[in-house]
Amino acid sequence: MVAPVIRFPIRCAGLFLLLALSSVTSSCAQEEDHAARVRRVLSAAPLFDGHNDLPWAIREQQAAPHSVQAYDLRRTTAGHTDIARLRAGMVGAQFWSVYVDMESVEVGAARVQLEQIDIARQVIRAYPDVFEQAYGTADVERIFASNRIGSVLGMEGGHAIENSLGALRAFYDLGVRYMTLTHSGNTDWADSATDDPEHGGLTHFGEEVVREMNRLGMLVDLSHTSAETMNDALDVTEAPVIFSHSGAQGLTGHRRNVPDQVLQRLPENGGVVMVVFYPWHVSEALRTHEGPGDPPWATLDDVADHIEYVRAVAGPDHVGLGSDFDGMEPDPPPDGLEDVSKFPALLEELSRRGWSEDDLAKLAGGNVLRAWRAAEEVALRIREQRGPSNATIEGLDAGPLPQN
Repeated sequence: MVAPVIRFPIRCAGLFLLLALSSVTSSCAQEEDHAARVRRVLSAAPLFDGHNDLPWAIREQQAAPHSVQAYDLRRTTAGHTDIARLRAGMVGAQFWSVYVDMESVEVGAARVQLEQIDIARQVIRAYPDVFEQAYGTADVERIFASNRIGSVLGMEGGHAIENSLGALRAFYDLGVRYMTLTHSGNTDWADSATDDPEHGGLTHFGEEVVREMNRLGMLVDLSHTSAETMNDALDVTEAPVIFSHSGAQGLTGHRRNVPDQVLQRLPENGGVVMVVFYPWHVSEALRTHEGPGDPPWATLDDVADHIEYVRAVAGPDHVGLGSDFDGMEPDPPPDGLEDVSKFPALLEELSRRGWSEDDLAKLAGGNVLRAWRAAEEVALRIREQRGPSNATIEGLDAGPLPQN
């Protein structure tokens, strides 16, 4: 039996066509609305990314290691970052990571740290129409108002101070405004998330490092630290902390991520988790994949889920962005977040999920600026009470432990 052909009158077919076109037009208009909202937010307040490893990418380039001139940011680079893509991503301020690997302990981590600071400062000075080094929150706001990118240095790995508070102060004088207490391995005074515990968190000298960072106005960065180190630092600090590039352990059970118990302490402290884009830290499906076939790769949605999770547990005042662009190799970034041009796409997704413009502005940079401003105020108060600490690890911890 042949099915009957149902014929609509021409006027009905026209009506269906109009309804379909109307639906498509409405959908396009909604997408334009989300993009317009994000452009409005990022035009009024800086998008302040917590972690970009461009200086290390420049150091490690095969053709011309260390050469800022060879790594021409006015061209499309092989990595995730260049000027055109920063502009497309509406980046308004950036913590440039001056990372030092753990292997540098063997050759002198402080020396390598100075070289990394030199590379970052060369980059900033090479493009004065695009970048200016910022030393405080007022600088960031002034530089953003001039349509340039406020560029701040962030040290990744406390091993770079070589157990010296004097070295810590010298790095501050060069413009370093946060220090990650550990990286992939323990220091002599703090446990890492990805090493066997030695100290149960911070040693007495580690606590003194946190106190001296408070006195300076240097943000205490707890990414890469163990949960015990996180809690010890929160017990000691008088200023808000940051996590410059971390995810939520409640969603992805990687040791590098922040446990709920620590997230719940952030409202009292005033700190901020700047959510990382690193695939293995934001996708539980990728992290736990077994068996044949390629694992499902991380996506923009995974990152958005972590942002929403941190907001749900810690609150909208305690979440930010900490991409880790140029620090994910050899893995590619999440699908949809391929490079620094894609920040607006992430905020557009959150807009679709119902985020207000105020909360988008807090996420983009308002929260970390508020935390840093509070740290500056704490430093002014502490400096009226005490001068630089002359404590040593030998005096507080009865001698350093061997470096792993």
